[in-house]
Amino acid sequence: MEPLTSLPLTEWAQAPSPPERQQAIGALENGQVLFFPQLSFVLREEEKVLLSPSLSNGRAKNISLDPSGKLKHIDVTPGQHRLLQAMMERFARNSVTLVSNLIPGYAAKLERARTSYRPAEIAGRKYSAVKDDTRLHVDAFPTRPMRGRRILRLFTNINPDGKPRLWHVGEPFEDMASKILPKVREPIALTPLLLAAVGATRGVRSSYDNLMLGLHDTAKLDENYQRNTVHNEIAFPAGSTWLCFTDQVMHAALAGQFVLEQTFHLDIDVLAEPARAPIKVLERMTGRVLA
Repeated sequence: MEPLTSLPLTEWAQAPSPPERQQAIGALENGQVLFFPQLSFVLREEEKVLLSPSLSNGRAKNISLDPSGKLKHIDVTPGQHRLLQAMMERFARNSVTLVSNLIPGYAAKLERARTSYRPAEIAGRKYSAVKDDTRLHVDAFPTRPMRGRRILRLFTNINPDGKPRLWHVGEPFEDMASKILPKVREPIALTPLLLAAVGATRGVRSSYDNLMLGLHDTAKLDENYQRNTVHNEIAFPAGSTWLCFTDQVMHAALAGQFVLEQTFHLDIDVLAEPARAPIKVLERMTGRVLA
């Protein structure tokens, strides 16, 4: 399977043609990355001062903007705060417009979640294996149970020096799960209840969430899998944008600096083919209802 499908959109509010919409739906739900090589997010002149890793307080990988408008993980002046908040909010609105126009069937159930700004260079950062996003993984939230809902993420490279964002994209989800799932050990039954009771998670993790976290962690920790699994290397140029279901696409970010990202959550009942969703794949593989 080709890892990328490209669409020639150049404007965030551009209305795609019906064939382009069908192409986008098929690519996303089949586990591909939808690539917009000519769609850039252009900073305003006064916003160019935000192109600095010093805006982050260093206590998290990324600067984040809640849908409520609250910025987190920042070390900024009041003037920088206003600029950063406005820039990230504009990107979030553009992202909502793009996805809603591209796939109108998603719009009614498209939940705008966190917006992030990633001003630090990835290459050379040191994390534990489980937190190291240079290792191939699917996304799963440790504190936010999804119960089968999808994680859709949109990225745009705003690097001012023309440097690409370098990714590896791995094998299809079901192929990965067939190798990794037998190694996953689910927690004892009371653990999700206890985590929710003490506020460590926002609600009780379902069996689906336990398995997805297990796939995320086990794949990252499996040195043999990381070394030997097939993958494609993709360089997303500065001035380009890409979109994918990161709970389905095996991906790793190897290098790059200055990227904006918008996360969406989506109910599977609005998918064109819900059977392709990770929860349905894992239910077929395990023979049980997972959420």
